[in-house]
Amino acid sequence: MNSKLTLSMDTAVIASMKGYASENNYSISQLVENFFKSILSSRNTTDKISPLVQELSGIIPSEDTGEDYIDYLERKYE
Repeated sequence: MNSKLTLSMDTAVIASMKGYASENNYSISQLVENFFKSILSSRNTTDKISPLVQELSGIIPSEDTGEDYIDYLERKYE
């Protein structure tokens, strides 16, 4: 269930965050809620993944098998 919350902040911060939210397809409410959730989850346990990380999981394809890094290490320690 959603409820309204009124916040007071510097107008420059609000303007900047509105731009950030718009560029990233978020609303200010979503940003604030995700921020609050991340605080609460980190307070309860350090093992949980933040809501933002959960949301972003799977976006970056994991095609890299790590072979480049293995090759680098082999050359480094020859």
